[in-house]
Amino acid sequence: MTAGVVVLGATGDLTARYLLPGLAHVAQTVPGGLRLVGVANDDLDTAGFRAHVHGAVARYTPDGPDPEVAALVDAAAWVRGDVTDPATLAAGIAAAGVDDTDPLVLYLALPHGLFRPVVEALAQVDLPSGLRVVVEKPFGSDLAGATALNAALGRLLPEDGVFRVDHFLAKQTVLNLLGLRFANRVLEPLWSSAHIESVDIVFDETVDAQSRAAYYDRSGALRDMVQNHLLQLLTYVAMEPPTSTSPADLAARKADVLRAVRTPDRDHVARWTRRGRYTAGTVAGRAVDAYTDAPGVDPARGTETYAEVTLHVDTWRWGGVPFRLRTGKALAADRREIVVRFREVPHRVFAGEAPARNELRLQLDPDRMSLDLNVNGIGDPFALETVTLDTELARQDPTPYGQLLLAVIDGDTRLSAHAAEAEEGWRIVEPVLAAWADDVVPLEEYAAGSDGPA
Repeated sequence: MTAGVVVLGATGDLTARYLLPGLAHVAQTVPGGLRLVGVANDDLDTAGFRAHVHGAVARYTPDGPDPEVAALVDAAAWVRGDVTDPATLAAGIAAAGVDDTDPLVLYLALPHGLFRPVVEALAQVDLPSGLRVVVEKPFGSDLAGATALNAALGRLLPEDGVFRVDHFLAKQTVLNLLGLRFANRVLEPLWSSAHIESVDIVFDETVDAQSRAAYYDRSGALRDMVQNHLLQLLTYVAMEPPTSTSPADLAARKADVLRAVRTPDRDHVARWTRRGRYTAGTVAGRAVDAYTDAPGVDPARGTETYAEVTLHVDTWRWGGVPFRLRTGKALAADRREIVVRFREVPHRVFAGEAPARNELRLQLDPDRMSLDLNVNGIGDPFALETVTLDTELARQDPTPYGQLLLAVIDGDTRLSAHAAEAEEGWRIVEPVLAAWADDVVPLEEYAAGSDGPA
């Protein structure tokens, strides 16, 4: 089996940072080899694209490119043209040179506004039976757009040929949620509102938006992170036990969670959400300009760089438990974790202050897992102290993007979002976006390098 990977937008930042290093890690594991085709409108030839591939892998792979990367570079081909032109797409597919039944991945590493034009152009191309179409987030810019894009993709391919990828789902800690919950008798009986008080899903970043500001200003933290990444993490935390780990079973349980999330009305948005935008400051000793001073930013848009949304999952298991989703840029520290906070013990046996609440923390980068427990103290045996059981999880090999690419080549949709998940995500965040646009929630300011809005 030879696999072909045709990347539309082959010279973009996403391709250089993530796709090409991911392909370099997995190319030699594909039986029969992997053929890479880059498609874009840049003034390049095949030699220029091969140099670009080698340079990107060298720059964004910590230990530099392995010798095996040479095979990927040597087999790379280049097609110059408009990615919304059926002739360009046909040329890209032909350049991959794979048999009709071999897997052919068409990766849309493009601005989301080009997704539908590309899909509609593909409808005019003779497509191989082994085609898989990969769409990066954000999947549309609103519910209507996501629904229309799903419909266009549905006319082109069956659902198992569409991959709405989210590299968060390939992170080791996220995958470990399945094993942690459904392979341990000790934990799953506690996994409900009877024992859990709240859940925080946090992705704080010290990085600012400067290098991506022109794109980011048309997106913002809520669209860029909450609508897809953090809601996907929510589904793994809150899903009911699936009957198996098959793609169909996992997709069904994840969609059930999102359908159960209460649609935020304006009162909910006013009470349970916050938004902010960073001003000039210092992050880890580095001076950071205000977001509004970044190239390509229109201050009048009021784009948020910090978003916090508390959601409620209206099911028997989770009634009354707040799920707080939070993300921000240019903050004081990188904090990427899921925190499950358990309720107080029902009766205090020990004198003094109430025992600290048990917390289970799943850190996403680096991958770690820790659990806070109360034990008897060393000095006074009837006093309590809190200890943390902590373990570092094995580092992934290949990287999350490498895992994604292997799954797509294998036709495994478990690391992707189903059509219903994409639409439900927009159903949840659209009322928040609308209320924020009407200033129901003020746009707060916070200094770069701080902990966020006061």
